[in-house]
Amino acid sequence: MMENIKYLPSGDSALVMEFGNEISKEINASISQVVNYLKDEKLNGIVDILPTYRSILINYDPRVFTFDELVEKLDSIEIADTNLSDGNVRLIEIPTLYGGEYGPDISNVAENAGLSEDEVIKIHAGVDYLVYMMGFLPGFTYLGGLDERIATPRLSSPRLKIVPGSVGIAGTQTGMYPLESPGGWQLIGRTPVKLYDPSNPESPVFINAGDYIRYVSVDEQTYNKILEEVNAGTYKVNIKEVKRGELRG
Repeated sequence: MMENIKYLPSGDSALVMEFGNEISKEINASISQVVNYLKDEKLNGIVDILPTYRSILINYDPRVFTFDELVEKLDSIEIADTNLSDGNVRLIEIPTLYGGEYGPDISNVAENAGLSEDEVIKIHAGVDYLVYMMGFLPGFTYLGGLDERIATPRLSSPRLKIVPGSVGIAGTQTGMYPLESPGGWQLIGRTPVKLYDPSNPESPVFINAGDYIRYVSVDEQTYNKILEEVNAGTYKVNIKEVKRGELRG
């Protein structure tokens, strides 16, 4: 039985499991356990599972579960105490070309922080970021762990179009745009990796909540080489399993 979790109805066929009122790695670890359990069990009647920073939205078939029956099932899940220095996680390396036309706002971030652009790049690429949740576009990542030295407010006037693969900062968050869209994040770089691939219906998004992202700074020649491989369908994203204690930051 899980303590301190609230079960809230969301319409007549959805339920919210609320784990707390703050953003924390501990809460995220508990959310990941429940999400993994539900995915592994493949329970009949569970339609969709959407983890957020501090909760899970579960869409269910009311012909299979009543709200109370689903609460009883969820409340029986055992959540182990999580030692954030133990266990393994998926670490995904994202090659990124910083600055210039690829990161037109990096000068804003540097000026706001009182640092050089090279220092901003070194700081941003020196941390492994926890994927707290996937966002408003398919494959959009909300990442935690940004060094406060380079935290920067959003643009006062959002762009109407942002190039797919753009890496940005908004306040204390960093993340990537998988599709062309409007947005007000400060753009500091771009990855050639395709973050959302609708031609792959089984797995259009390869990043999941609970993964970690490591940005790897590359030069323009390497960026273009990777882009060619991505377009040819031959590029393989470097995804490895590492111990939590090996993560940076």
